[in-house]
Amino acid sequence: MIAFLTGLRGRLVITFTVVAVAASALVAGIGFELAKGALIERTTKTAVDDLTKDLERIDFAVGELRPGEVPPSSEELTNLANALAGPDRHTLLEYQDQYYRDDEGLFGGGDVTGELRGQARSKLVSQRRTIDGALWLVLGTQVYRAGTDDVARPTGLLVFEFVSLSEEERTLANLREAFAQAGGITLLIALTVALVSARHVLLPVGRLSAAAQALGRGRLDTRLPVRGKDELAELTAHFNDAAAALELSVSELRALEAMSRRFVADVSHELRTPLTAMTAVADMLAEEAERLPEQPAKAVRLVLSEVGRLRELVEHLIEVSRFDAGTATLALESVDVADAICDSLEVRGWSDDVRVQAPAGVVANLDPRRFDVIVANLVGNALKHGGQPVLITARSTPNGLEVKVRDHGEGIPPEALPHVFDRFFKVGTGRVRSQGSGLGLSIARANAQLHGGTISVRPQQPGTLFTVWLPHA
Repeated sequence: MIAFLTGLRGRLVITFTVVAVAASALVAGIGFELAKGALIERTTKTAVDDLTKDLERIDFAVGELRPGEVPPSSEELTNLANALAGPDRHTLLEYQDQYYRDDEGLFGGGDVTGELRGQARSKLVSQRRTIDGALWLVLGTQVYRAGTDDVARPTGLLVFEFVSLSEEERTLANLREAFAQAGGITLLIALTVALVSARHVLLPVGRLSAAAQALGRGRLDTRLPVRGKDELAELTAHFNDAAAALELSVSELRALEAMSRRFVADVSHELRTPLTAMTAVADMLAEEAERLPEQPAKAVRLVLSEVGRLRELVEHLIEVSRFDAGTATLALESVDVADAICDSLEVRGWSDDVRVQAPAGVVANLDPRRFDVIVANLVGNALKHGGQPVLITARSTPNGLEVKVRDHGEGIPPEALPHVFDRFFKVGTGRVRSQGSGLGLSIARANAQLHGGTISVRPQQPGTLFTVWLPHA
């Protein structure tokens, strides 16, 4: 639900619905107020006209209410109140501070406000009041009669008429209910239109999202049909242009990468032949180095060292080119891990420099040659760049084989830890020429990943710990 409300679809639906509801509420409110005002105005006008006609029609046989004549009696005033009353209309007369009601007698002097009484002495006025929970229209006026000189003079008789507005209230209630029903229907229509509109808007957006995901998964030939001429169609066309440009760029990069890999592989293989000859000559020079004078012997030893580094670099480049080309494969065998580690150290003459803690009988299904490369690179790195003692441990876990190589040297700087497996990366500037090709750890990690495993590095106090994990095959 929260995802819907915060999503684009939810925001579109909510916005459209709010606007529709606000507009319908505004129209309904204005319409209701106009209808209410017109109804009240019509009712008031009708009541005023009726009261005026009744006052003109009534025969004031009550002494004509002229000054100096005998004032009307209580009975006459009560009869007058009854004569002015009618269905849903009640009359109250005020004469010389006395009140006279019609026979129903629903209202008294307390139901007439002072404001209405004061205004009624000079003109016919109206006022809406709620009395005992019901709405009434109260009219008030003073009766005027012409004197002997035909000039209208006030008689002092105030007439208050109470007209029931219950019928108008029912009409307004029905009108209010009709507006509410219309508002509900408008809300449903607005929701339906909002959902349809949101779907119409979001359908191309969904297609764009799916196409973008396809591009992310490597399907660079993904394109979308352009429909219409609106902004979404323009966006789709731009997406297709961007996808085409991306496909072209990636194709060019892949071609360049393939050329680069092929170049490295070809150069590495071409270097093997002269390197083999150089190695044979270097071996002959090594046998004669001890009998040469000091300066020629020093030059011979330098050549031997550089030939060794060159041979290591070429072998590493050939191995890297296999991984890059995807031609590296596994030749799995059942291997005794402790024997494999000891053999790797013995072949390289490291047995006396490394302590091994690997229980006998731990067997794993590995590629022996690639496992030897992993061990040799990690131990060689520890011996060259770390410090004694160097310790290698191995154990079988429920998830796979775990091999750890730790040295007790100065350790790797924290800023260099994320890059130790990068190709040609060397810690510090002083070792650029001296030790290693910078490919050993990268090759070790590639061999571990070929097995489906990982290699991680973690600083210790003192030294550095490399952990190899290889799953059970």
